[in-house]
Amino acid sequence: MTDKRALSSSEVATLWMTYQQKTMLQRILEYFIEKAENEESKRILLYTHTSVKEYVERITSLFEDEGCVVPAGFTEEDVNTGVPNLFDHKFDIMFLRQLKAISMGLHTLHVNMSYRHDLISLFKELTEFTQNVYEKCMDYLREKDVLPGSPAVTLPKTIEFAQSPNYMAGFHIFSDKRTLNTVEVAYLYFGIESNTLGMQMMTGFAQAATEPEVKKYFIRGKELSKKIVSDYSHVLMQSDIHAPSTSGAKATDSTISPFSDKLMMYCTSLFTNFGLGSNALGTAFSLRSDLPVKLAATAKEILAYGHDGGKIMAKNGWLEQPPAMEDRNKLFK
Repeated sequence: MTDKRALSSSEVATLWMTYQQKTMLQRILEYFIEKAENEESKRILLYTHTSVKEYVERITSLFEDEGCVVPAGFTEEDVNTGVPNLFDHKFDIMFLRQLKAISMGLHTLHVNMSYRHDLISLFKELTEFTQNVYEKCMDYLREKDVLPGSPAVTLPKTIEFAQSPNYMAGFHIFSDKRTLNTVEVAYLYFGIESNTLGMQMMTGFAQAATEPEVKKYFIRGKELSKKIVSDYSHVLMQSDIHAPSTSGAKATDSTISPFSDKLMMYCTSLFTNFGLGSNALGTAFSLRSDLPVKLAATAKEILAYGHDGGKIMAKNGWLEQPPAMEDRNKLFK
């Protein structure tokens, strides 16, 4: 079915956001493909790059067919493939897996924000493609034994219900904190895992950044990720649960950047926003009253960090503005 309706504001927004993300991924994959450590990882990276390129071309055509300017996004000028490795083995697939986790949420949301059949189909395709790449990354990392799973648990044999408000205890100084439940562990574990990777990404970006202000910003991001890992690990240890650890996926000692400061800042912004969203989910589904307090405090720090990053991007002319709504005030002058 052909839908000739003009793009709505939400559809323009979702296409614009997707174009930004996919052109960034194109550039990063071009670097990763050149540095791939084996044929298996290279196949995953090449498959992803080929598909992403096709989706970028489709979105470009959509903009052009609607008479809309094509966003700047990220170009070949934002990547330099002929430089030493900024990250060691397995970082490429670990990074791609994390980015696909972000994309799965965004594409599903964008399906719900679309009204035209062609755009609904596009985001459904993107969702399926993203899930496919995520699974390939998972299989690869588990096979290489570099992706720790969440803790094992004794499976319940009976259904249980909370018997008193004490189940929510955890904040009051005189209350005994109950052991974490599996839902709470899941969100804490996910936060530790993603921030461990983020800490290494920030380390590499800080070493390679050319602008002093940007370098300081990435160092601050590294320390924030380290603090989150430490805080969440402490909560797990209080219930005798060990935090995840992984080999590889670390920054090297290279100081030559494969990416522009603009691209690294946008990538950091994307991961920061994802961290804020997953933190909010953890807050919503944590029933022990001390956890939402801790997660809310973390969210405040993440939000402040992301806001300062936006100011740096705007200051340096790296913050491409989303399409604006028509200024309705002008209509009534």
